[in-house]
Amino acid sequence: MVMTMILTSLAIVKEKELGTLEQLVVTPIKPYQLIIGKLAPFFVIGVIDVILVVFFASVVFSLPVKGGVLLLLGLSLIFLMTTLGLGLFISTISRTQQQAMMTAIFFFMMPMVFFSGFVFPIENMPVIIQYVSYLMPLRYYFVIVRGLFLKGVGMNILWTQALALLIFGSVILSLSVMRFQKRLG
Repeated sequence: MVMTMILTSLAIVKEKELGTLEQLVVTPIKPYQLIIGKLAPFFVIGVIDVILVVFFASVVFSLPVKGGVLLLLGLSLIFLMTTLGLGLFISTISRTQQQAMMTAIFFFMMPMVFFSGFVFPIENMPVIIQYVSYLMPLRYYFVIVRGLFLKGVGMNILWTQALALLIFGSVILSLSVMRFQKRLG
């Protein structure tokens, strides 16, 4: 989440700061090609991060993925789509790299970490905060990771979490792409 969200937002804002984004706009590439070109390297970095974490958890810490490695990787790709979309969105609302980093950390990552069940159990949070936690994609991803690593559950149990993550990711990525294309036009 950290790598894909922050790096995506910083890279695109850096293009704006340097004035090279305008140069990219006047090239013959289509806006969707520009977006894919900007997001693809960070997607690859995210996939490598997921593979490394799963490898170290399994081999170094002897924590096997009871629910299946391929299912974990597949559902992690959906989460990566969400974080790339958030990074792209942050880049469209930020003017400087510092602003992008602060926005990513303080308005997106910290609330996600605190309200996702990572730091505090969701059941122990006030009811209103429990409802707010449904807006955090990290909440769904943690349920998926816990289910696959600790419980060994399959897609028949995790499909609601996966669907919520897919909807959230599709919406934020679509909105971010539309907002980015609008800024280009």
